[in-house]
Amino acid sequence: MTISTSHNSSAIDDHASEAAVVNIAAYRFVTLDDLERRRAELKQLCERESLKGTILLTPEGINLFIAGSRAGIDHLLNFLKGQPEFADLEVKESLSEDQPFERMLVKIKEEIIAFGVDGIDPRKRTSAKLPPKQLKEWLDAGKEVLLLDTRNDYEVRVGTFEKAVPIGVNHFRDFPTAVENLPEETRDIPIVMFCTGGIRCEKAGPFMEQAGFREIYQLDGGILKYFEDCGGDHYQGECFVFDKRVALDPNLKETDTTQCYACLAPLTPEDQKSPQYDPPHTCPHCFESPESIAQRQRDERILKLKEVVSPLPGSVPYDNFRPMNVPQQFDGQTLLEFLTGQHPHYGEEAWIETCNAGRIRYRGRPMATDTIVRAGYQLAHFQPAMTEPDVNADIEILHEDEDIVVVHKPAPLPIHPSGRFHRNTLEWILNEAFHPLKLRPAHRLDANTTGVVVFGKTRSVSRELQPQFEEGTVKKTYLARVLRPAEDWQQLTCEAAISRETTECGGREIDEENGLRAVTHLTRLADFEDGTTLLEVVPETGRTNQIRVHLWHLGCPIMGDPLYLPNSKLGSTQTIPVGDQMCLHASELAFTHPTLKAPVSFVAPRPEWAEPAFTF
Repeated sequence: MTISTSHNSSAIDDHASEAAVVNIAAYRFVTLDDLERRRAELKQLCERESLKGTILLTPEGINLFIAGSRAGIDHLLNFLKGQPEFADLEVKESLSEDQPFERMLVKIKEEIIAFGVDGIDPRKRTSAKLPPKQLKEWLDAGKEVLLLDTRNDYEVRVGTFEKAVPIGVNHFRDFPTAVENLPEETRDIPIVMFCTGGIRCEKAGPFMEQAGFREIYQLDGGILKYFEDCGGDHYQGECFVFDKRVALDPNLKETDTTQCYACLAPLTPEDQKSPQYDPPHTCPHCFESPESIAQRQRDERILKLKEVVSPLPGSVPYDNFRPMNVPQQFDGQTLLEFLTGQHPHYGEEAWIETCNAGRIRYRGRPMATDTIVRAGYQLAHFQPAMTEPDVNADIEILHEDEDIVVVHKPAPLPIHPSGRFHRNTLEWILNEAFHPLKLRPAHRLDANTTGVVVFGKTRSVSRELQPQFEEGTVKKTYLARVLRPAEDWQQLTCEAAISRETTECGGREIDEENGLRAVTHLTRLADFEDGTTLLEVVPETGRTNQIRVHLWHLGCPIMGDPLYLPNSKLGSTQTIPVGDQMCLHASELAFTHPTLKAPVSFVAPRPEWAEPAFTF
């Protein structure tokens, strides 16, 4: 039950007034000083009378929404009206069965209502005020006026006047910008603006007059005063109010409209019947389907990825401390013996120069070349103002959920930090884009290989994923464009064992006697006019460089491979320059999802080199 009246206790039935909570709303633009004293007095009075609500005190006046007993409200109003500044304070009253406010707040602010426009001062001047009954007469007669709703969009959704034009804002601070978007012809039309109780129009009206609108009126007392004087004529719906009642009907009674806990949108009874209404989590206005959430996350990640790689993180000079761990085999040897034995490609003279420059450090201190090192020492190779070679950072996110991230890796792009690459790596770039998450790759691809790579979002997920790759239960499907095989075959399985140790140039070779078991299944998809062939490749085992070594062994090396060259020659392990490519592509990965425990598969888009027309 809600009853409206002016501030006149005799107008309310005595029995009803004893049983009901009295709600009042009032504001007045007037110059105020000594705000701290006023705040303390009002807070003490309201707490003594068990009143709840909010009072705003500002240099430009007062604004209040208070609820409590009839006696308590009367004591507050008598106190206020006993002061010259508030002697003619106009108050709107209504009754409710329950207290609509949670607590009592008395705040000091800069403005009664945030607007932020210099030169707008309702203490000095406001627009002409139109009494509610006169507005009704105009609307009854069909007078040509523009009804301008100055409230926020979520308030307008609950109800507004027939044919009213919403200003289109989510906050009153945005009102000046919204006025600029009104059609030019509205400057010569009589405009009646309105809001809940009239306070916003006190600033909106003078601003519009200042902006060149010629005939501006503000509805005196706002929608609530119109309801009190005229009922619901020419109005559709309810009026949103800023307390637990949420909305009032034209009889000033609380309605069944409620408010979403998550997004604070007003919810009609129809909204509350929606399957998307799940209090306190979602409502039809803020509900997102899992698909839309996933798409939004992908869009956000794509933008972040672009930020991380523009410019490439390794192209900006930085000081790098590259870790170097001393294995058991070098225990008791000199630092120089360790360095030249562990990294012979760098050269002894280069290592001596590096040590003399103080760039090999242990626990932050430089080490001399003759220092004895021990197994387990964690050294650091200091590389000042380091920059890294360019890479292809056109990374595509194929899938993301709560546990894993699946990407399409371009080439050249190393996955892990190594050699000349630390920041220009897939792992570094993704961890920057997904911060504060630390993604962990479940497997690896060569820097020059493109295709599907899966990462775990947590250690526990990674512990579920990685064994699948180690145990060979993941099905990996590759595409490879190779020199045309000398023999004519449609399908072939290569089981040549691969050496355990690397060659001098960093590659692997076939070692049938002492090598590791390796099995690769090959299917011929197409022969091309340029003398190349497209193969589907499914490795059964996962040896280092397995596909590249097996195809090289079969006399059909991969096009663009810088290491495994035609005629059984070995090249180098260098990363291919950006713009060139090795024609090996991890096309598909199929595995068991680490938490769903269901089979999943992910496919990367085919590269251009795999698309020419088949000659079969």
